Amino acid sequence: MHPHAWRAILAALADDRAREIYARIVLAQPVEDALAAIPAKRARRIVEALTAAGLVSPTPDGFDAVPDAFARALASAGSPPRREGVDRFLEEGRLVRMPARAGDRRAVLEHLGTRVLATGETLSEVEVNARLVEITDDVAGLRRALVDEGLISRTADGSAYSRTSE
Repeated sequence: MHPHAWRAILAALADDRAREIYARIVLAQPVEDALAAIPAKRARRIVEALTAAGLVSPTPDGFDAVPDAFARALASAGSPPRREGVDRFLEEGRLVRMPARAGDRRAVLEHLGTRVLATGETLSEVEVNARLVEITDDVAGLRRALVDEGLISRTADGSAYSRTSE
């Protein structure tokens, strides 16, 4: 099956009538009446799309659903690329889990620290929190980890934060 077979499947099933025809075929119900109820040209396009996508195959009596069509499409798509480095701990730029290993933890905190504060920038705790909320659900925990790791510093009264020199 072609590596982009899933696209053909989605395209074939994007139409309400095509889904209805496909459902009837899967359920071994007659499709003649449903096909006759729509213009011949559209009915032909639906059948061609379902066949080309590998969802159905013509038989002398009509059509059969291809039982492993979805499994084959998934198999041909391959697995998603393996995420490496700090990306293993982020989804759409947000921290989903803090690494347990010290080296990974440091790398993630360094990466996130550069997103929170630029070199030479000083922010209030409210401003830092506003940036952290875009990165994590645990704002206080991440802020504390960045300070504990020595990547950002805060004033004695906790009112201002800045990047430490690396």
